[in-house]
Amino acid sequence: MDAKAIAAAGETRRIRASYGRYLEDFIVGDIYEHRPGRTITEADNIHFSLLTMNFHPMHCDAAYAAKSEFGRLLVNSGLTVAIVLGMTVNDVSGKAIANLGWKEIKLSAPVFCGDTLYAESEVLEKRESRSRPTQGIVTVHTRAFNQDGVQIMEFIRSALIPKRGHGVDDDQ
Repeated sequence: MDAKAIAAAGETRRIRASYGRYLEDFIVGDIYEHRPGRTITEADNIHFSLLTMNFHPMHCDAAYAAKSEFGRLLVNSGLTVAIVLGMTVNDVSGKAIANLGWKEIKLSAPVFCGDTLYAESEVLEKRESRSRPTQGIVTVHTRAFNQDGVQIMEFIRSALIPKRGHGVDDDQ
């Protein structure tokens, strides 16, 4: 039945939101555009810097940063990596059993408080696990851009993903 027929018949449907993907859902070459974007605030930057004990004055001393080539505070690159990684979770690793690693993390442009970040991930590889028959490994290349379309970061990440019917939430 189509939506109009269901509504006319007075039937109620229950639809559960899905978070993440199963191994079968990944197709090499697909690109996931991660949304929404995320604007980084000065509070984000100082809290993360202090929480992680990174007291570099470029992150927390505006007078010092004003004398630098950038003329203002830089966002802590650890925060930038964490935000971009977080943006990818729903599309890439929301059902993951484990992150297996990151490599080739490249920071290609500075990030400042007030910048809005957007990201996309391209599926590079998908394969079944040799030792875990109900799981597989997915590798993606993630790129992040600021509000002006300038690429600020990229990295490659691999995650262990369950096959359909073998995820933690399959019975919920």
